[in-house]
Amino acid sequence: MKFMKLGSKPDSFQNDGNNVWYVTSELATDVIVNVGDSKFYLHKFPLLSKSGRLQKLVGSTSEGDGNEIDMHEIPGGSSAFEICAKFCYGMTVTLNAYNVISTYCAADYLEMYETIDKGNLVYKISVFLNSSIFRSWKDSIIVLQTTKYMTSCLSEEPKLVNLCINSIASRATVDVSKVDWSYTYNRKKLTQEIEPESELNEGIRSRTVPNDWWVEDLAELEIGLYKQVLVSIKNKNLVSNEVIGEALKAFALRRLPGLNRGIVHSSDIPKARSVVDIIAWLLPSEKGCVSCGFLLKLLKMAILVDSGEMVKRELVKRIGQQLEEATVEDLLIKAKESDGETEGVIYDVNVVHDIVREFTVGDQNGEYEESGRTTGGILSEASKLMVAKLVDAYLSEIAKDPNLPLGMFVDLADMVSGASRTSHDGLYRAIDTYLKVKACTIYLMHRTLVYLLKVLLDKYLSKQSGVASKLLIF
Repeated sequence: MKFMKLGSKPDSFQNDGNNVWYVTSELATDVIVNVGDSKFYLHKFPLLSKSGRLQKLVGSTSEGDGNEIDMHEIPGGSSAFEICAKFCYGMTVTLNAYNVISTYCAADYLEMYETIDKGNLVYKISVFLNSSIFRSWKDSIIVLQTTKYMTSCLSEEPKLVNLCINSIASRATVDVSKVDWSYTYNRKKLTQEIEPESELNEGIRSRTVPNDWWVEDLAELEIGLYKQVLVSIKNKNLVSNEVIGEALKAFALRRLPGLNRGIVHSSDIPKARSVVDIIAWLLPSEKGCVSCGFLLKLLKMAILVDSGEMVKRELVKRIGQQLEEATVEDLLIKAKESDGETEGVIYDVNVVHDIVREFTVGDQNGEYEESGRTTGGILSEASKLMVAKLVDAYLSEIAKDPNLPLGMFVDLADMVSGASRTSHDGLYRAIDTYLKVKACTIYLMHRTLVYLLKVLLDKYLSKQSGVASKLLIF
């Protein structure tokens, strides 16, 4: 971590243990500065020689045994003021990525500018930021993260935040061959790239830098700052959409710890909703940049935290565009009313219906051709067959739900009726299961169920003699 030391005098600030600070000196203090719960017994001359604001405040304070000034609104609080005060005395202070922003905001508030004294604190911090902090990958991230605590100070001067964002985005988009700084990467074991034989004989190896080397470090950023950085990275058009997708996945796993299990604590719902909404907004427009499984997990979370309809519709559309990649488990989306603990869990079939409709509508409109999914119609037919098998298997699972309405079952099956299956066993099993479950619970409806489902079965199996006769008649 980069740091900068200022001043040369020893630190003579003392604390009596009750948030009361004073300077050990033969000279009596002549000003008291109140910052929050802390009191600072100081001397006017060193403070006024550096701070324009204190010059004004002391000048307007009535004379007495000691002037007392309240500065409760100073950014960074007592810790930042302490650094500024020590700088005024010429005492040694150390600035680093964790305290430089709060100190900068405090110095700016105190008007510690060059017009007051040459080599003043605001100027020195600016030099430190530009010459050291913004040249360091991890320090830039730490500094940007600390700006969230200084919003009131930096909102009027966003230049500092923008410089930090640009610094991070510039390094994230640099050619990987030029990455020579440390970064966090625990997502998979890095491969070792063997150097030419002459260097190999000397035992030298070079570690390959992955294209997504930066995604874990950025996942530590607060959601609003993360959004700004990723937008800046995307706008540079130097990073592939696949890497952007990996970045969003890493951020989701970091900020939504219950993503894989589809759970979230009630107290975390507002924050989780913000994360889901922003990830959905940042998703690359190109198809296939993130897996269908990840999109479905994101949709489940969006339903759980009650994201807006626009967010859910966007996720449904994207899932429909690559539905053949999904698994049955992916599609088992629990209805929001279910707490997951009662028997006969009800699944949100309407959402799956919308997803399948997006797939069929996209196929009819030829929206998938440009993504390489069609070659003379062969891959398109393969995709439709995969989705039909997926829906058959999904119907077999939801058929176990005694609360599933007949209309929902039939409508979903009918949506993939155009697919030329090589076998209809999956659909048969789904219908058989549905009839058995319903016959046990609603006996009086069995004749209607048998009739309607036999019609559906005959529609699919008209070319397969004898199969329809297997239908269980109660």
